[in-house]
Parts: sequence; structure tokens; C-alpha cells
Amino acid sequence: MILSKVRDLRLVTIRRGGTLTDSDHRLLALWAASCAEHVLGLFEAARPEDPRPRQAIEQARAWVRGEVPMMQARAAGGHAMGAARDLRGAARHAAYAAGQAAAVAHVAAHELGAAAYAIKAARAAAPDGRTDAAGRRECRWQREQLPDPIRELVLDDQRLRNDLCWSVFDC
Repeated sequence: MILSKVRDLRLVTIRRGGTLTDSDHRLLALWAASCAEHVLGLFEAARPEDPRPRQAIEQARAWVRGEVPMMQARAAGGHAMGAARDLRGAARHAAYAAGQAAAVAHVAAHELGAAAYAIKAARAAAPDGRTDAAGRRECRWQREQLPDPIRELVLDDQRLRNDLCWSVFDC
């Protein structure tokens, strides 16, 4: 589980009673898509014929551009997660990262799901004895991608939800 039982109003859009602007919501979605895309090759190496995770990332970006409605991006996320069902390890986590990235259009707090699953994918793909280093490297890469307007929000969210996200943000 990656979502807190108590919603952080900083990750709820203003029109729904929170404080998140639409522009920051879009930045969260783009960052989540980048996190997922960074490990997408781990899924595609296992299932090159299955386009669902790539399509989910594309739908997340299309939502940001206003080209598709939220429900279409969210549905693509569900299909990406469906692609993960019978897989294990890095490929599974990479597909989940893509699914979580597309779900950010619906619930901004899924941004950490995309990042956490991408870190889990990087760790699972690493050789024995190097999993922790691979996870820290992926976490640092993700943080380098954070746009300034959402940097503090995401870093604080990581601190608050790290335990829910398998403690992958200890980097």
C-alpha cells in the first residue's frame, strides 16, 4: 500500500478542497512518468510484445497536455498493472511503476507509487549484493529529476510515507 489512510491536502487539488494547483499536479504526473519510464526497459525486456506499461506512461503525459481525460489515463494505468500480474521481480515492479504514473491523473498521491516501484525494479534487477546501492542510485536519479516547484512537496511526502513505501526513499 502506498496511500496513507489520512489524505495529505497538499496532494489534493484546490477544486477538491486541497491546496495542490493544477500546474503542480501536472508536474507530479510528469515526474512520475519519468520515474516509470526510467525502468520501463526492465518490463519490455521480459515482455517486448506487451505495450500496456508504455501506453500508460504515454497516457499520463497526454493527460498533462490536456489531450486525454483523467479517466482514460487512469484506465491505462490499470491495464499496465494488469500486465504485471503474472510476472515477478524487476519486470513486475516496472509495470506497476507505469500503472502508478498513469494513476497520478486521478490521485496525485500516486506519484510516490511510481517512484517507489521504480526503485524496487532497479533493486530487483541488480546483481546480488548490489541491490541496496542500485536502489539508492535510482532514488538519487529520481530526486535529480524533480522540478523545483514540487521538490519540497515530494521530498516531504517521501519522508512521511517512506514506511508505507517499503523504506525505499532512504537514499
